[in-house]
Amino acid sequence: MSTPAIELKNVTKRFGSVIANDNVNLTLEQGEILSILGENGSGKTTLMNMLSGIYYPDEGQIFVGGREVSIQSPKDSFELGIGMIHQHFKLIDVLSAAENIILGLQGEEILKMQEVYAKINELTAKYGFDLDPKEKIYNMSVSQKQTVEIVKVLYRGADMLILDEPTAVLTPQEIQKLFTVLRNMRQAGKSIIIITHKLNEVMELSDRVAVLRKGRYIGCVETAKTSISELTEMMVGEKISLDIHRSQPQDAHKRIEMRGITVRNKEGVRMLNKASFVANSGEILGIAGVAGSGQKELLEAIAGLQETETGGEILYYAPTGETLKLTEMTAENIRNLGIHLSFVPEDRLGMGLVGSMDLTDNMMIRSYRETGHFFAHRKAPRELAEQIVEKLDVVTPGVDTPISHLSGGNVQKMLVGREIAAQPIVLMVAYPVRGLDINSSYTIYNLLNEQKEKGVAVICVGEDIDVLLALCDRIMVMSGGNITGVVDAKSTTKEEIGLMMTGATKEKADHES
Repeated sequence: MSTPAIELKNVTKRFGSVIANDNVNLTLEQGEILSILGENGSGKTTLMNMLSGIYYPDEGQIFVGGREVSIQSPKDSFELGIGMIHQHFKLIDVLSAAENIILGLQGEEILKMQEVYAKINELTAKYGFDLDPKEKIYNMSVSQKQTVEIVKVLYRGADMLILDEPTAVLTPQEIQKLFTVLRNMRQAGKSIIIITHKLNEVMELSDRVAVLRKGRYIGCVETAKTSISELTEMMVGEKISLDIHRSQPQDAHKRIEMRGITVRNKEGVRMLNKASFVANSGEILGIAGVAGSGQKELLEAIAGLQETETGGEILYYAPTGETLKLTEMTAENIRNLGIHLSFVPEDRLGMGLVGSMDLTDNMMIRSYRETGHFFAHRKAPRELAEQIVEKLDVVTPGVDTPISHLSGGNVQKMLVGREIAAQPIVLMVAYPVRGLDINSSYTIYNLLNEQKEKGVAVICVGEDIDVLLALCDRIMVMSGGNITGVVDAKSTTKEEIGLMMTGATKEKADHES
């Protein structure tokens, strides 16, 4: 049997009283793709950061090629042939791909750019990348930037690659291209670790799957001999249902209509370009698109939080039959109509929660109607807070705890739960399950469906196309601030949505898919 490329023995990492990795044993074989699976906070990234030299283990041993090593810096990691591609790229926009790839290297590469171009072209041809070494980073798509990061570590001689959530910002077509490249690299003898939470991609790409739960190593299984339900049980510790209940829309009526809305940011860059669409009561309208395609601006324009250019309008068709122009109203007046926005940004405390206030006080920020929401018989903000904690399994010492003391995922549950409890007529949610465990995610999906069945118009921005296809009735696709089309979620495909995410109109996507 061949010597493992990397072997971790009894590795432990603590941050104060928090044990991020607890006595973990893990093996990466030569020439394989190993997926590391685990929920947020399971210790996946911490473990890999020890291999890349960002952290140093408190206990345990690391072996590379059968030899025990001490990795105390990223430089040590590189010298051992380990390269990590992080979720957030570390590139300089004004430089070219080639200049970024050789940045920081010792020697005379900068004086021999023709040789650099030749070596990069050789690598890209060998593995199937699509990259022009002379192109500036600021002209590149997200997938091209990711390619630069991967080629950068290969150029420096990496034989073992670690990719942290590599598909998070890619279209379905770009994901398939990346998978082809990774398979080519495996065939050439490279050893690859993928950190991910997308079970479908784990099953499609990897040879083996290692599962972490709450910092502990649970086990490793051959992908061909396992299933999504078995992997989920390993991650969570119990059997859970991964079914999203989607009912047929009943008695749908036009509720929100956007007509030719344009939004610019503070620098004058157009973030939303003459957007027009309709959202109906009793349906879930999904919004798909690479991050930064205008989703945030579109929702905030409806909520009255974005200044829109003259010439467009947003209409609200009230259940009473009245038609109102939201573009002529304040954000507070719009909210009083029952139009609620729950946006889950990177900074969850930035959208309507006050970190220094406890859970009960954060419930009091909004005024609620008295009856009929899914948290039944609410009599006071404290009771509402307690019911959200119980319903969404919020981890907190109690409702008197300042919300800033909660983890990001638990803050998010309070935020989304509060908006759903508000009995909205229109409910807009963006990334409602970002960072949440599987159980909480499926609870929220089914709560959104409950809102739809009550006649609420639900607009949901999501990252996972598989989930949007299972949850939504229609999916609107955005690219670069433009709406490229709206499709029926029950009859469309990931490929059609992917083409539209790259800017193709629905008609062109229909023709090509």
